[in-house]
Amino acid sequence: MAILIDEKTPILIQGFTGQMGSFHAKKMIEYGSHVVGGVTPGKGGQIHLNRPVFNTVKEAVFATGARASIVFVPPAFASDSMMEAAEAGIEYCVSITDGIPAQDMLRVKRYMRRFKQSRKMCLTGPNCAGTISPGKAMLGIMPEHIYIPGRVGIIGRSGTLGYEAASQLKSLGIGVSTSVGIGGDPINGSSFADHLMRFEEDGETDAVVMIGEIGGQQEVQAAQFYRENMKKPIVSYIAGLSAPKGRRMGHAGAIVSSAGESAAEKVDILRQNGIGIVPSPAHFGTSVAALLT
Repeated sequence: MAILIDEKTPILIQGFTGQMGSFHAKKMIEYGSHVVGGVTPGKGGQIHLNRPVFNTVKEAVFATGARASIVFVPPAFASDSMMEAAEAGIEYCVSITDGIPAQDMLRVKRYMRRFKQSRKMCLTGPNCAGTISPGKAMLGIMPEHIYIPGRVGIIGRSGTLGYEAASQLKSLGIGVSTSVGIGGDPINGSSFADHLMRFEEDGETDAVVMIGEIGGQQEVQAAQFYRENMKKPIVSYIAGLSAPKGRRMGHAGAIVSSAGESAAEKVDILRQNGIGIVPSPAHFGTSVAALLT
């Protein structure tokens, strides 16, 4: 698999008993995700949604063998939750939380480097829609009914554009192997290149849709990674062609501050490195269909 979740992966909900955590935990359980429990400090020992509640991630991992977690924790405490997951041995962590200060994410990135050699945690987000392997497991907040199983991977900074791509693919009978949201913040847990490597190694993925936007250098780095390391075809859409330079658009990371960060520059770089371009959000389906044929 391209990522670390399937129907057998034991999953924890961080912020389990809160309103948002409860709502989406129930949706994940109904989808078939193997949710084994949750974490809410001070509420350990309780039962919620027929699953045990623990005070710490370390306790929960020890008791359940959890390998993945999802963070539904307010911005002020979300960075601590991510670091707690890394220390406890979680392998794949999704952070849904929006509004986390950039300085807090710098602390998270530095903290995660401590475990890089022994047990590096893959972190997606913050401010992302999560990850779904259709028909297997969902670790996020996406509308699951628009995804059907298939052999096309999706990776994007924008959750809603990821939904649009999946919906158009479904209308053409094209399924998704895994869809990964990496989030739109300027500092996030993992990059396009990190997940492109997983898709390249995944025997269940034949092609990839990459959804980028203005701001930052991640798409440029992904283009370089594709040229040097990938054989599977990619099509990409870059949002923000009409955005004025220096103005924040949508995501906190969507601000053009230097060369190579505008949509037009990114499109040129992607083309130069052999990546196909989706001309508009209305053409995700047709672009992928053409790529597969």
